[in-house]
Amino acid sequence: MSFKIAVESFPIPAAEVVVREYNEGEDKATVEELERRCELVGQQGKLSLVTDLMGDPICRVRNFSSHVMLVAEYAEEREIVGVIRGCVKTVTSGKKASSEVPRYENLAYILGLRVLPTHRRLGVGTKLIHHLEEWCKQNGASYAYMATDCTNEPSLNLFTIKCNYLKFRTPTMLVHPVHAHRQPLCSSAAAAIFLLPPPLADSIYRRVFADSEFFPKDIDKILTHKLNLGTFMAVSKKSLPKWDPKTGLLPPSFALLSVWNTKEVFKLQVKGVSRLTYAWCVGSRVLDTLMPWLRIPSIPDVFRQFGVFFLYGLHMEGKGASRLMKLLCAFVHNMARDEGGCGAVVAEVGHRDPVREGIPHWRKLSWAEDVWCIKKLAPAMQEDDEGCGPSDWIRSQPSSSVIFVDPRDF
Repeated sequence: MSFKIAVESFPIPAAEVVVREYNEGEDKATVEELERRCELVGQQGKLSLVTDLMGDPICRVRNFSSHVMLVAEYAEEREIVGVIRGCVKTVTSGKKASSEVPRYENLAYILGLRVLPTHRRLGVGTKLIHHLEEWCKQNGASYAYMATDCTNEPSLNLFTIKCNYLKFRTPTMLVHPVHAHRQPLCSSAAAAIFLLPPPLADSIYRRVFADSEFFPKDIDKILTHKLNLGTFMAVSKKSLPKWDPKTGLLPPSFALLSVWNTKEVFKLQVKGVSRLTYAWCVGSRVLDTLMPWLRIPSIPDVFRQFGVFFLYGLHMEGKGASRLMKLLCAFVHNMARDEGGCGAVVAEVGHRDPVREGIPHWRKLSWAEDVWCIKKLAPAMQEDDEGCGPSDWIRSQPSSSVIFVDPRDF
């Protein structure tokens, strides 16, 4: 998700800005008002996507065991003029040279930087970033990264020019709207869909994503989290006799994904569309509802608050695997339709990941390039027998085109 951040060029005296940890009991109402004011400025009568954190300003990092939210207070009035969130997790950075053992790094994720419009270009955002980086280093992080849309130049300039981050990876965000009609599962006659128990999903994921980047070491916690709706595998019926989950032998042809329910964390809403666009969207939805057999590609009611199902851990192998992945995506679409209140199914994958070809999406709703910027916070530790402490991740060549996107980051 992207956050608009202004480049700051006229810093105010450091003594006038105090950065401290967020106090939920005292700061919640003030921070919610700050978020609202920032959203209003970002809209300015244009098409915009508004986020409602549903009364929990820290919701997007709360599911990490190590997380924090910082606030910036200005002058003697101690008015809160800026906020930032962050967390620290352990993820893979590829494989060790000449080894099948994954390399692990303690990585910080920086998100949710907001500064009041009246206090931008004064150094508030830069100071918040620096204080958060110090917190991350104290909590063991060797690297920190942030994500933003490629068109968000103010955000990119702030992090790359002012804070010395480097453009690192450019995954693609693929979005498919949830229609009023059910998607046909045409391939179901030749394939079967299984709901995998978390221990089996954990074992398969650690195997197939061993050489990927950003794969979380605590995947078991994600798979057993209440927001995880399940891990599903589509297997061609011809491959079923060759699959034995007890021995760990994978079928020769399969597709795999997990589903994360973000609508319990935050809600989205589209604002600023023209009357003509609004009428067209509403009309398509009405027709799709009244005549579902026509399978009209309708737009959901995104003008009221809606949630999203996020697909993660997408992987496919073997002959016809792309068809199996499309079957799984149609299956999840129908889950979202039946759930209610879900406006889109979203996936984020590496721009060269082969799985892209199997993910249905609307190009006009998707992001071709989501920019991830990274910074080294501390020298890497020496390698040990467990695969922790690799050489410089930023300078090393990726061992795979696959990026595992943690659903908690979305």
